[in-house]
Amino acid sequence: MRFDTLAVHGGERVPGPEGSVVFPIFQGTVFTSEPGESYHDIKYHRLNSTPSQTYLHDKLAALEGAEAAVATSSGMAAVTTILHTLLGAGDHLLVNDVLYGGTHDFITGQAQRLGWEYTVIDPYDPASWEVRENTKAVLVETITNPLMRVGRLREIVAFAREHGIVSVVDNTFASPVNFRPAVAGFDLVFNSATKYLNGHSDLVAGSVAGSAELVEKVRHTLNLYGGSLDPHAGYLLARSLKTLGVRVRQQNANAQALAEFLASHPKITHVNYAGLPDHQDHAHASELLSGYGGMLSFRLAGGVRAAETFLAALTVPAVAPSLGGVETLITRPAVTSHAGMSQEDRENAGITDDLIRLSVGIEDAEDLLTDFAEALDKV
Repeated sequence: MRFDTLAVHGGERVPGPEGSVVFPIFQGTVFTSEPGESYHDIKYHRLNSTPSQTYLHDKLAALEGAEAAVATSSGMAAVTTILHTLLGAGDHLLVNDVLYGGTHDFITGQAQRLGWEYTVIDPYDPASWEVRENTKAVLVETITNPLMRVGRLREIVAFAREHGIVSVVDNTFASPVNFRPAVAGFDLVFNSATKYLNGHSDLVAGSVAGSAELVEKVRHTLNLYGGSLDPHAGYLLARSLKTLGVRVRQQNANAQALAEFLASHPKITHVNYAGLPDHQDHAHASELLSGYGGMLSFRLAGGVRAAETFLAALTVPAVAPSLGGVETLITRPAVTSHAGMSQEDRENAGITDDLIRLSVGIEDAEDLLTDFAEALDKV
């Protein structure tokens, strides 16, 4: 099946319970047990094994082109559970030089306490990557937050295979519409499903997909840490997945239009969007991605004061953190998504105080362009 058909029909039960076309919510937490069931196979909500959960897992796996998937209570539950599954005391991790703020804070703040070692790598320079005897995994992002860089992802996969380590990628910004890491060879892919997979800014969830063997190990760790997803949230997520392709393609198109407009505006000093020909990753991103995504960031002449004046003048976008919803959202990462990082770490990563991050929605592109032009006139 092509992606949009898969989004609607992948993972579905035909016929559904009692003939239902839409898979129902199994709110119950108590199910009869079967003789000989292992602990992790008992139908229990915390064990991620109830009918609502396994239905969602099958749907996620189908969209990712992966053997298996498991849903989590948040994107952070997804990445932390993966790391706890792959790493033990004394193990070493390679990590992307720019990470989502929560992931960065977890690794930098907790690795030493947990006995892990980590090395920050330049994902654009394969010649600089090195493993140690205790290296177990490499963690990167498809499109980095908030500078929209696209690493050498094919080379990451090849490097991990050559050295026998697990390749892990955060695909939140791309979504499986624009890139399918499991198909490209990554061992594990995770998403903050709060964002594009859900797309309606009304639930928090995460997902992990990959080989059946690795996902089962992740699920067993998740079962012990308790980061399972509520059945009702899972129902809403499964419903939203059916329109994922339609939504993301509109967001791609709107983001491209806005990026081109901003790049040509005299009050804008820089735009970060891989869909622009002058973006440093444009060439290899064009080979990897089916679309450049709905996220971009930019800076105005005039610094923080100009940025705040601009944000206040906009009428269509909401000034708010998070991303991936049908509505356009705009924020300064230094005071939201990356506020937990030190000023020094943010500056080293290129996340300046005046950087503006934009999550483009599905509104009419002309309305967005008009609103941005009028707001820039007031700066």
